[in-house]
Amino acid sequence: MAAWLRGLDAPELERVLAARPDVAVAPEPRSVGELADRLQRPASVALALPRLALPCLQVAEAIAALGSVSRDDLAPFLDAADGERTRGLDVALEALADRALVWPGHDGVLHMAAPLRHAWDSPLGLDAPLARLLAGTNSDELGRVLAKLGVKPAGNNKSRRLAALIDHHSDPEKVAALVAKAPGATRKLLEQRASRPPKQPAFIMFTGSQSGSEPGEQWALERGLLIRDRHRYGSARMPAEVALAVRGPGWFAPFTPVPPVVRSVSITASQIEREAAAASMAFAAHAALVLRVCAVTPPTRLKAGGIGARELSRIGKAAQCDEIVVRIALEAANGAGLLARDGDRVAATAGYDVWAEKEPADQLAVLLQAWWTLPLSPGGSRDEDGKALPALAGPPACGGCVQGRHGLLSAASQLPAGEGASNPAELGALIVWHRPLADELPQDATPFATLIRETELLGALALGALSPIGTALLAGDTAALADACRQLLPAASGTARFGSDLTAMVAGTPSAAIATLLDSAADRETAGTASVWRFSPGSVRRALDAGLTPDAITADLAAVAIEPLPQPLSYLIHDTARSHGRVRVVSAASVIHGGEPALLAELAAHRKLTQLGLRQLAPTVLISRTPPDKTLAALRSAGYAPVAEKPDGTVRVERAERPRAAPPVPSPRLPRGRSRPQQPGNRTVDLSALAARLLAGPQDIPEPDPWDGRPYGSDTEEIIAGYARNLSFTDVRQLAHAVNKGLAVTIEYIATSGNETIRTLSRLDLDPPYLQAWCHLRNDERVFTISRIHGVMPG
Repeated sequence: MAAWLRGLDAPELERVLAARPDVAVAPEPRSVGELADRLQRPASVALALPRLALPCLQVAEAIAALGSVSRDDLAPFLDAADGERTRGLDVALEALADRALVWPGHDGVLHMAAPLRHAWDSPLGLDAPLARLLAGTNSDELGRVLAKLGVKPAGNNKSRRLAALIDHHSDPEKVAALVAKAPGATRKLLEQRASRPPKQPAFIMFTGSQSGSEPGEQWALERGLLIRDRHRYGSARMPAEVALAVRGPGWFAPFTPVPPVVRSVSITASQIEREAAAASMAFAAHAALVLRVCAVTPPTRLKAGGIGARELSRIGKAAQCDEIVVRIALEAANGAGLLARDGDRVAATAGYDVWAEKEPADQLAVLLQAWWTLPLSPGGSRDEDGKALPALAGPPACGGCVQGRHGLLSAASQLPAGEGASNPAELGALIVWHRPLADELPQDATPFATLIRETELLGALALGALSPIGTALLAGDTAALADACRQLLPAASGTARFGSDLTAMVAGTPSAAIATLLDSAADRETAGTASVWRFSPGSVRRALDAGLTPDAITADLAAVAIEPLPQPLSYLIHDTARSHGRVRVVSAASVIHGGEPALLAELAAHRKLTQLGLRQLAPTVLISRTPPDKTLAALRSAGYAPVAEKPDGTVRVERAERPRAAPPVPSPRLPRGRSRPQQPGNRTVDLSALAARLLAGPQDIPEPDPWDGRPYGSDTEEIIAGYARNLSFTDVRQLAHAVNKGLAVTIEYIATSGNETIRTLSRLDLDPPYLQAWCHLRNDERVFTISRIHGVMPG
């Protein structure tokens, strides 16, 4: 790779660095040789794979199956010898070269990064080539196979005999003629083996022979069409050359250079903007209400973590929106730091108070930016078994979910200008083409249905086309995203129109001040592009309980009214105020007193109040065995309007508490000498300057320097180091050694609930970013997130 990189000019090298941003972050590569080394690391290749389109993956898989192949030999294998398929092949090869995954050598042979070659267990369903399968075969066995074939080698040593057999089986016509002479059972067996992926052996056999051959297998084994591995248990293996010959000249490797056709309709930019504005305005209003509900009454977390269905239903009912809107708002707010776990609840943070004072467009921009980078699909509400999933449960990071989101907007951007998908559900097939490794939700009846619904609710996709919001998200331009939100969303409305039917209507998104005012004196009935509140004796009494006077309520409402307040509303406020406070409650256990003896006598005789244990001490004084708060609630439930009184005789103002969660706990401090792996996008790099410096600098390959000068001992170490941000170099090496050698280890692990636990693990299986293992504590198979491991000790 280093030689190929040296042959690139500065713009070409800049494209490589732009396509693989993880290799350009600090510390920047010091030479082309070091850049080549970084580009071929397994962790770096693993980051690049999910961003590849389907044709690129298909071409890469074909190259992995064929081994050394030129572009001219690859084209007929993919049925891309001419026309549009040829152009598609060239585009795919160019995209792979821009990412330094596949590149042409000086001899015309296509070279592939080693980790990418091993990305498939059986590329195209093919087993290993003949040379690898026969590596352990002795010369006499090769001689017997050649004798059955009637082939005379140039010499009788093993290398000559192996070369002759490989030369014979590499000719599809000779293999096809040989198979045509085979018995019927053998032909059927060979055709079945050629059409399905090879089975991986279950375990290794060191002694003994294998039995139980399938009908017709012996004939194929004698002629090298199938190879028996004497050291592994399992079926005989079919060499890749033989499988391709049996499949015949009419078989081609899968190659889809053209994306699926999506039916489209003509649409104007103004129509897209109107639809996007309506969707984003409704979401912004509902999201603000969802977070307001959480700020006033923090939802309770389940014991297993997350917010359950009951709390989600309560929030959705209060915010008057669907569950998917609640889930998106909660997950985005949590990602933006507006919500945080506070013991057994999820409460608003101090950042929420700042966010709540912003304009709706700025509020939406914050949530959109957080949603765009969420490592999960917030709309996912059901698992594979159809069981409900909690929100904010902290599931393992899902890179495929992020790529699905990016793939959807990328697919929508490919539609012709002035057109949108007539059926947005068809965009799911485009996501599969643009991001074939993206993760789909088990609840989706059609591909990526939930993701498409999320994008429409947020206004990033409108009428099957990309909106200005979606364009800004796809470009990764924060400033453009804020501008697009301000263009689509009007400023918050600070005025209301009051009706004689005791309602107040705010067009657009209400400002925080008017929403607080109306929520204090009225009950919200609808929310969205317009919000409606309704006044009632109970709602006005709530404002009076908070310490407001009738004149203050009237003045505050008149200040935000477009027209003079209607008389029915003024009458309601003053009539409620006249009966408000006629009865006062003071704690004794509690004491009830008032200036009207008849009213006190009525309370003492009221049947619904018998549970309070009332006793009349004087014509204007009652005593209760019940605490003041419960006494107040019981009196109000019976239709009275008491107020609480302080010991000094003044009215106790009842204000709703505003619980706030503590700021998120900072990440654990890393051990000395251990630097945190920097993620792409965390640092801006001048790619053109870096490319010019690399081409002009030395070309040697320095020793890897992950932390303190000690190189990686294996690919496993490098992969674990890329994810284990909380482990020291020694712990990374200890864990990698256990994975490679199959040893048991004891780990310190932080669960999703935040609790620290000690687990002893065995039968480790590395599946980045997870570690699958047998947990001795639970006596069962468990999956652990590598980034949550904080310490490693021998098992």
